[in-house]
Amino acid sequence: MGGNQSVPKVTKQDRAILDLKLQRDKVKQYQKKIQAVLEREHEIAKQQLAAGNKGRALTTLRQRKYQESLLAKTDGQLENLEKLVSTIEFSMIEVSVLHGLQQGNEVLKQIHKEMNIESVEKLLEETQEAREYQREIDEMLANNLTSEDEEAVQLELQALQTEAVRFVLSLDSHL
Repeated sequence: MGGNQSVPKVTKQDRAILDLKLQRDKVKQYQKKIQAVLEREHEIAKQQLAAGNKGRALTTLRQRKYQESLLAKTDGQLENLEKLVSTIEFSMIEVSVLHGLQQGNEVLKQIHKEMNIESVEKLLEETQEAREYQREIDEMLANNLTSEDEEAVQLELQALQTEAVRFVLSLDSHL
């Protein structure tokens, strides 16, 4: 019953991003280790100096300086890794957008195939013919009124106009 479960497929891009993030994490761990060494060497140098071992204190400070240079290098590597991850992720978004645009373009092409110029012109002609036919019907109905019916229509129109004027005047008097 559940034999065909969909398992997310890990792409090469996903694997590359994961590998880069793992490397980034390793560099961060290495930085923490260097930071601990720097603190320890600082304490050792202070102890050696307090004990009167100026030479050993100096050696320890030199080692500390070397560790600081390593820390600076790892900062650069970490920055490069993060930029690369961001660039890859953004590029994947761009590819997705491009794919969406391609699909939209294909849909537009299909719509245009269904809606060619000849079909549109034919539809416009049919619409114009239908309007003309309706106009003819309207004219026939208008001409079939007797003069008495026409007079009744005109009187009704005048009554509506008078009513509209009275309504406007009553609104003005309330203001």
